[in-house]
This record gives sequence, structure tokens and C-alpha cells, in this order.
Amino acid sequence: MTDAALQHPSVQHVRACLDAANHPYSVIALADTARSAGEAALALGVPVGAIVKTLVFMRMSGNEPVVALLAGDRQCDLAVLAKILGDDAECTRPRADVVKAATGYAIGGVSPIGLPPDITVIMDQSLFRFDVVWAAAGHPHCVFQATPDDLYRLTAAKVADGLSVAPKG
Repeated sequence: MTDAALQHPSVQHVRACLDAANHPYSVIALADTARSAGEAALALGVPVGAIVKTLVFMRMSGNEPVVALLAGDRQCDLAVLAKILGDDAECTRPRADVVKAATGYAIGGVSPIGLPPDITVIMDQSLFRFDVVWAAAGHPHCVFQATPDDLYRLTAAKVADGLSVAPKG
């Protein structure tokens, strides 16, 4: 599966974006899936927090997609997200088909790079706790590594403090 995963069109798109940005690391394919932060961390042997969760939300005002980049050990605070976006409109999680239509990626492999240019990307400050983070690369078996600064540069994200909270329990 790993060789086939690297040939997937979405992965090829991510690879092209990384190459165009002169990113020093390429996409790697994992034997096990990395659909969740926990799976990715286990496959890579890294802390769950070092996995970038690329979460897609829809702004109810205007029905626009928004991407939040969070550490794998955190959850998005939707009230804070709405304030960061400059309104108090509710943000909700869309269906899988809406995520695919908005980003070009299927859930389980949504990459933070190579997104359409009109999507707002917000990056949580908590990712800067790590020297290296790992993000999805367009397929459930594929990831790439970056420093948080590289991720910021690659995504043109707005960095926000307080976007995430530690999960309860």
C-alpha cells in the first residue's frame, strides 16, 4: 500500500507544493494508517501533540470553510475560533463530502498545504512546543515533517494563542 499511496493524486499535489516551497523533507508513506493523531503518533513513534490535526470547519455566516491547525493532543475551542475570525458566528464540522469539495482532500488525509487560496487557515500557538511536527499529506498513509515555523510559512496561516484546549478526562 505504501508505494501506491505515494502515487495518489492528492499526495502528488502535496509533494509538488513541498518541492515548490523548497521544503527540505518529502512525503513519507507509513505501513499503518495515520487517520487520527493517535494512529500517526504510534506509527511515527512521536508524542501525540507533535501530530498536526488539520480540522475543517464551516462558518455558518457565509457558509465558508476555515481550517484550524492544532496539536494532536488538543481540541479546538469553537468560541475562540469564532472570535479569531472576527465574528460570533457559529462554526461547525462539515460532512466528509463537504470537506473533500472545500479542500480537495478526503478526511483522514487532509493536508494543511496545497489548500485552495481562499481558505482561511488558523494555526494554534501550541504547535510551537515541538521542534518537529508531522502533518497529513493527502492520504491516510502519508505524512510530512516540518518545524512549526516551516508549517507557518507553508500554510500562510494566522497564528493564534488560545485556539485549543486540552481535552477533558
